[in-house]
Amino acid sequence: MGLIVESLRLPLALTAGTLMGLGLALLLLTLRGEDVLPRRIAAGARRAPSATSRRRVRQLLGGLVVAVVVLAMTRWIVLAVVLGAIVAMWDRLFGGVRQERAAIVRAEGLATWIEALRDTIAGAVGLEQAIPATAVNAAPSIRPSLNLLVDRLRVRDPLPDALMKFADDLDDSSADLVVAALVLNSRLRGPGLRDVLTALATAARDELDVRRRVEASRRSTRRSVQVVVGVILAVAGGLVLFNQEYMQPYGTLVGQAVLAGVLAVFGVSVLWLRRLSGVEEPQRFLITTKKVGA
Repeated sequence: MGLIVESLRLPLALTAGTLMGLGLALLLLTLRGEDVLPRRIAAGARRAPSATSRRRVRQLLGGLVVAVVVLAMTRWIVLAVVLGAIVAMWDRLFGGVRQERAAIVRAEGLATWIEALRDTIAGAVGLEQAIPATAVNAAPSIRPSLNLLVDRLRVRDPLPDALMKFADDLDDSSADLVVAALVLNSRLRGPGLRDVLTALATAARDELDVRRRVEASRRSTRRSVQVVVGVILAVAGGLVLFNQEYMQPYGTLVGQAVLAGVLAVFGVSVLWLRRLSGVEEPQRFLITTKKVGA
């Protein structure tokens, strides 16, 4: 009987660690109000999972693998759960570069489109004709949303409603200001739209310049955070692998509690550094339609 219990101890420990890591990752995602596998529905058909969805799945699986490997090597449940969660939440803890660069590219595409729309309207062309004409040569970052806007106009959606859906597709606070001006003009049909678009294009270029400078200044802070975390993890991993006698007290129940406290302090410090290196996006003010599946 004792041999059976001893043989089942490791599989049970691995199973418990895996379930704890998966539960912790799902709990963190739920507390942040995010979907584990976000799906978007457009035109009555399901789209293929986005690159972001596939990346999240890979990170979640990577976190589970790391948790299992660490638990098998050390049998420290606390360390396995924490390291698994770090791998699963890597983008949210140490990432952000991809999102900031995508926001900069989107802002640049939006500014270019505003200028093209202004120049097209200057030729005595209405909004309904100017939008499809400028969508052809729009930047790839906003072209899919513009194509949806053009499709809605072709099926006789009212211009204000189509523009509001266009703002939801872009999901950007800078785009809300442009869409609000276009919606007001489409309802009032007053003069001065070209001057408004000129001012909006200037403001968009100024915001783009500020975003680029902020991203460049935060890049060094973000790199410092990654270096600090990498060095600490490397030193801790070396001690666990090559000096197990020194780390032996952490294998007890009291040692696991102490390790949990140390890792909690470490986690709070990393989150604080992450906040210093991040950029807070302004809130949108044109939110009228509910996203399908939300």
